[in-house]
Amino acid sequence: MATKELNKTERAAVLMLAIGMDRAALIFKHMNRREVQILGTTMAGIGEITPEMMDQVVEEIIIDVKSRTSLGMDTDTYIRTVLISALGPDKANSILDRILQGGSTKGIEQLKWMDSRSIADMIRQEHPQIMATLLALMDGDQAAEVLMYLPENARADLVMRIATMKGVQPGALRELDEIMEKQLTGSENVKATSLGGVDAAANILNYMEGSSSDLVMGEISEIRAELAQEIQDKMFVFEDLSSMSASDMQTMLREIPTGQLLLALRGSSQDLKEKVFNNMSRRAAEILRDDLEASPPARLSDVEAAQKEILSVVKRLVDSGDIQLGGGDGGRDAYV
Repeated sequence: MATKELNKTERAAVLMLAIGMDRAALIFKHMNRREVQILGTTMAGIGEITPEMMDQVVEEIIIDVKSRTSLGMDTDTYIRTVLISALGPDKANSILDRILQGGSTKGIEQLKWMDSRSIADMIRQEHPQIMATLLALMDGDQAAEVLMYLPENARADLVMRIATMKGVQPGALRELDEIMEKQLTGSENVKATSLGGVDAAANILNYMEGSSSDLVMGEISEIRAELAQEIQDKMFVFEDLSSMSASDMQTMLREIPTGQLLLALRGSSQDLKEKVFNNMSRRAAEILRDDLEASPPARLSDVEAAQKEILSVVKRLVDSGDIQLGGGDGGRDAYV
């Protein structure tokens, strides 16, 4: 690749490969999932970094980059290490297979960046196994949104298919990509490894609205009680925060707006409330106690929404390795 042919994304890829894993990981933390995948894919395909390429990037971005980087590294290993460091192993693994093993999956990837309602409208006529595979390829929050736009009587079946999915053969995944290509335009061949599983099903349900998640779990329990229990064991709910260590709780609380915490705690147990109070300053805990006592009743849907937002923050902190979350009993209060 000639130096003059480098576009902005390729220049960014050269820089990321040159600045070192730690610095690259810090940059990845400030990027969204689409940016991570686009830049990671470009890094994987950039090929040999020539002195001319480096000189151009250095001149335009960082003058001293050569003095603190090393070239000629194994880019696959580099990208894997950087992504895991930046995103945590669970979140990074959903991207790594497609970047390092599969190249570009444009048909499926274009689908992932569509509006959730549009995705649901497009796939609702497909075979349930195809629908389940596509949902398993998405991040949990997006899959949960798409699931909510699909018929209610189909949701439990789709979650069960995801939970029992052991993997997809590369040929089948290429064929699926071609199906999406015909509807969304443009695709190249794709190769990937495992998809789905209990973890993926639990992750999707974690992002669903509480009442909808309960309904799906209830239907699965009636059909396959053991599978439902496996999924439940992998899920974490707001009450599970009581299992956090004091230092992790304090880290989490620094990320949560007071108003959101106040609303979320209206639906929590006294044990969890006390855990929160004990990890705040005395003054802040007193104010929060008073506000909880004085605040009017809140709608369950609003409380659950606030709890889901906090759980999203917790998942981010867990994925980044900033905190750890122990297992809880998985229960959910019915009244607030």
